[in-house]
Amino acid sequence: MDPVVVLMLCLSSLLLFSLWKQSYGKGKLLPGPTPLPIIGNILQLDVKDINNSIHSVSKPACGVHGPVFTLYIGMKPTVVLHGYDAIKEALVDLEEEFSARSHFPIIERANKQFGVAFSNGKTWKEMWRFCLMTLWNFGMGKRSIEERIQEEAHCLMEELRKTKASPCDPTFILTCAPCNVICSIIFQKCFDYTDQNFLNLMEKLNENLSILSSPWMQVCNAFLMLIDYVPGSHEKFLNNDAYIKSYILEKVKEYQESLDINDPWDICFLIKMEQGKHNQQSEFITENLLATIADLFGAGTETTSTALRYGLLLLLKHPEVTAKVQEEVDHVVGQHRSPCMQDRGSMPYKNAIVHEIQRYIDLIPQNTPRAMTCDIKFRNYLIPKGTTILTSLSSVLHDSKEFPNPEIFDPGRFLDESGNFKKSDYFLAFSAKSLLCLSGEGLARMELFLFLTTVLQKFTLKPLDDPKHIDITPVANGFVSMPPSYPLLHSCL
Repeated sequence: MDPVVVLMLCLSSLLLFSLWKQSYGKGKLLPGPTPLPIIGNILQLDVKDINNSIHSVSKPACGVHGPVFTLYIGMKPTVVLHGYDAIKEALVDLEEEFSARSHFPIIERANKQFGVAFSNGKTWKEMWRFCLMTLWNFGMGKRSIEERIQEEAHCLMEELRKTKASPCDPTFILTCAPCNVICSIIFQKCFDYTDQNFLNLMEKLNENLSILSSPWMQVCNAFLMLIDYVPGSHEKFLNNDAYIKSYILEKVKEYQESLDINDPWDICFLIKMEQGKHNQQSEFITENLLATIADLFGAGTETTSTALRYGLLLLLKHPEVTAKVQEEVDHVVGQHRSPCMQDRGSMPYKNAIVHEIQRYIDLIPQNTPRAMTCDIKFRNYLIPKGTTILTSLSSVLHDSKEFPNPEIFDPGRFLDESGNFKKSDYFLAFSAKSLLCLSGEGLARMELFLFLTTVLQKFTLKPLDDPKHIDITPVANGFVSMPPSYPLLHSCL
């Protein structure tokens, strides 16, 4: 038979199978826009802005199917949860059923099911328990970690002073600060901002976050074969990841050569590795150590530094907000001591700004992908075990009923009529309940509050251009919403 005919028959069979599979699945899964064979709904999604695409798809879907619907990312069905009620019902009321980690192809290639951020089963349980215990023992939520952040804030101010009021790109300075906090927890030491190896690590972390948020990576997540057979930025991601793990391994070997039972990090992991070296079922192995530390760096460094960069950009854009909060900082903290977390109760406007920054920038629009731990009937439809779940945090943070004019940056929405801080159940910048960011909601908020307050205490921010001309549109809006590069000009107070 003619090879061309054989090829056409194979393609036709594949198309028919795809149509049958999708049609069969639609009888079980929640309805959604009609997918095309093989490529699914990918043409209905703008890979440059998946977040906005899902909002667009949800508008007709909410009228016909409700705020929960199915999209086909390639041939894989993905259930989208849109709006506060749907997300709360799934992630809070049915937390266990919606708690598995979904496939994230490029991370799976890098971590090989090790680590904590995207692992499942026994590995996830052991590493998650270890991370919570270790971070808490090292001061999570305690004064010791606050003191470490204060010390790093002082280093950050010294680096900003070195610019001598000249315009500078704050990207690496604002990345080094939260990364050093993580280093102080993991390695019990901090690094100089001029340490070239440390700067190289910052560069790799920053570049990988950009790659994860790129349009190409959104396509790769839909069509897995691209990662293995087509050249692209995913190769750079994997090379960077190998560099990061090599850096971590070098530091781990330094500890192993002088193993000290009195060192808390050694006790937490390296001693467990030694104790379990004859147990083939032990999760305390080198691969898990490297992947878990890399996950901690990614979660505890880049997300916080991105929020800091975006926060300063918004303050440059809105000088009236900056002036008002600096008055509060001067009144409560003054110039002769470091800001502390105890100040937050006396600084409602600053607390409101931190919340509004996180709400406005919508840092992780779709959250990290989840998966079902079992078959479940949800809103009269069956969602099979293993189905990928996408939770649109953006649909909650930008809910126009809870936050009128959500496209406007307005810290006042988190204040009541008396000027006191006002909480909102819709503030899901860190997802819901136990499904929090890996570095800890408390740590991230503590860093944002203390770093931003210290900058405002010591410096006056000066936009180089008319504030109304400052562009705050994210340059990438895939996995993370990333701010554009901008020059930071300041003068000492």
